[in-house]
Amino acid sequence: MRRTASLLGSAVGILAALALALAPTAAAETAPNGYPYCVNGSASDPDGDGWGWENNQSCVVRTGSGSGSGSSACPSGATCGSYNVGGLGSRKQQVRNAGGSSLDLAVAMLETERMDTAYPYGDNKSGDAANFGMFKQNWLMLRSACAQFGGQGAGQYNNGAALNSSLGQDVSCLHQSQGHYGLDTWFAGHRNGASGLSSPNTADIAAYKAAVYWIKAQLDADSANLGNDTRFWVQVPAI
Repeated sequence: MRRTASLLGSAVGILAALALALAPTAAAETAPNGYPYCVNGSASDPDGDGWGWENNQSCVVRTGSGSGSGSSACPSGATCGSYNVGGLGSRKQQVRNAGGSSLDLAVAMLETERMDTAYPYGDNKSGDAANFGMFKQNWLMLRSACAQFGGQGAGQYNNGAALNSSLGQDVSCLHQSQGHYGLDTWFAGHRNGASGLSSPNTADIAAYKAAVYWIKAQLDADSANLGNDTRFWVQVPAI
């Protein structure tokens, strides 16, 4: 009996060691939205918004709201919903035809009801803070990352209005900007301009990003949502 117990103890020890060795690999899997899962789970997410920070990048808590899994659960602390907007399905298709992804649709859908540019010129802002196109891209990031505006200064912000009448240029500049900054930094700058670029890990930026990914998850959960008139929304304070 003693020998049997010893053998069992050894076997349990080996299995435990294997589990520990394998656990980090499993936890490092990639979430549906392209971000890695947090190795330390909720310990990396002190504000409980479903997003953590590990290895100098954002990560998704498996049980959090940022997984992009298509769940109807609204991001923690936010209010979400959906309703129909006449003609929105055609606009979604136009964006997709211009090369837009479901992430792009989500950004545009969060910014304006009809995913268009029918908002005050520059979003009532000027200089580097002025916004253009259906994504409301700020001039600072446009002139820093989009080739057609390269080398231009803050005072030339009116040139960004070209995106208001060209969907193709709007989508192209968005992708160039995301590629230039990387998605984490892009989200920070898109949400809060120069301040966001210098301080990208604020709770407000994380909440904005979670809102976009919640909308993306709803679009991805049912292919019909990529072409129907349904608008998904999350209540995010304007800044």
